Amino acid sequence: MKHIREHIEKTIDEMVAIRHQIHENPEMGFNEHKTGDKVASLLESWGFDVVRGVGKTGIVGTLKVGNGKKVIGIRADMDALPIEEETNLPYASKNAGVMHACGHDGHTTILLTAARYLAETRNFDGTVRVIFQPAEESLGGGKKMIDDGLFEKFPCDRIYGLHNWPGFPAGTLRFTKGPMMASVDTAYITVRGKGGHGARPETTIDPIVAASSIVMALQTIVSRNVPPLEAALITVGMFKGGSVSNVIPEEVKMELTIRAFSPEVRKLLQERICKLAKSQAESYGAEAIINYERGYPVTVNDAESIDFALDVAKQIVGDKNVVENAEPLTPSEDFSYMLEKVPGAYIIMGNGDSTGLHTPQYNFNDDGIAVGATLWGALVEKYLAKA
Repeated sequence: MKHIREHIEKTIDEMVAIRHQIHENPEMGFNEHKTGDKVASLLESWGFDVVRGVGKTGIVGTLKVGNGKKVIGIRADMDALPIEEETNLPYASKNAGVMHACGHDGHTTILLTAARYLAETRNFDGTVRVIFQPAEESLGGGKKMIDDGLFEKFPCDRIYGLHNWPGFPAGTLRFTKGPMMASVDTAYITVRGKGGHGARPETTIDPIVAASSIVMALQTIVSRNVPPLEAALITVGMFKGGSVSNVIPEEVKMELTIRAFSPEVRKLLQERICKLAKSQAESYGAEAIINYERGYPVTVNDAESIDFALDVAKQIVGDKNVVENAEPLTPSEDFSYMLEKVPGAYIIMGNGDSTGLHTPQYNFNDDGIAVGATLWGALVEKYLAKA
């Protein structure tokens, strides 16, 4: 594996500069036009067959070497977030209100660096596909690519992806078998009552009281309905009702985020939330109107794919920098859609002591480019090993 890292280090300054260019010019989901053009032109210059517009703004590059029949896919996300950057970096975002606050600029550059290495060395026998996905941030770009025929047009036997993670030591790689990131659903609840004067509550049906009862009752679902050895989460993130102290409003609006690590618990949460909200509201004479939207499914790693990548990772960064059986993470990821179709794994790479994801002060750690690209290069060479 040493030869891969040494080769990548020869061009790392150039690749870091590309990362900074992408960071300077962030684009929101399904609008990654300049980013996609950059990615596609580089891949083409290195000899990849490139198809644009997969899932609207997604890019797929294919490189076939030799006569091997196996195909491996590596995925990176490209989109940015609607956040005003506060890093004061010399390459800070030039687009007001948009920044790469999740490190997708780093993920894209990692895969570009690996693609360049693979094209320059061609030390494998088979086919590698590099998949640059749009709109991971809540818009489901992964599903859009799949619906657009991603795996019919570009079949893969196995697929991998990674995400940087602040708070874990830089250069470390973390692996989890089975469920490793949660599903995410959102419930929009409107509690309707009868408004009136705050000094005459007996003439009203107070939606604030009814909604407050729902909030408290929701706390019993995880503790009393979900099996104790399963993990689940219900958070009321928004609660709005009323505008002045002496008026009881007509309605209260609530928004919930719901997380689970199995389809069964996910289904249970939906059933209990809907039933509990309606019955609690009715007990106060009010009405609960619920719009329950399903988001990304559980991200589930294939055990064999994890074992394969673990062996490679230990050779790259050493046993002490590899975490086996890492705890699952409660955020969600739309790479989950791809893992529902193709066996593979999602790997977490430490970003060091940087500010957390989705914050105005966040920045991707450039030291991770060589680490991630070496991992991808090694995985491809081992999976598509020459006879």
